[in-house]
Amino acid sequence: MAAEPQSIQPPPPTAEVHIVYTDPPQAQEPEAHHLNTLTSVLGSEEAAKGALLYTYKHAASGFSAKLTPEQVEQISKQPGVLQVVKSRTAELHSGPTQTHTM
Repeated sequence: MAAEPQSIQPPPPTAEVHIVYTDPPQAQEPEAHHLNTLTSVLGSEEAAKGALLYTYKHAASGFSAKLTPEQVEQISKQPGVLQVVKSRTAELHSGPTQTHTM
């Protein structure tokens, strides 16, 4: 019996952390508003809660969440979403360490 050839599927895209900047919510608490925005893209409130990492309330309005490239595209089209930016870790670099002996 000949084995049927298997089609090679690309791996699913991995979710990466993105910061989603939004208009400040008017009628809801920020976290509830952000969960509603994520739920509209991810399909369930449980998935949204699993993806939501942090809700920004003071310096900016928005949240950070783990999103795939397709989800980033979808959430960018949601009402009130201003910008979606991939999160980057910043590291401080200092000059060479100097020791002084007396």
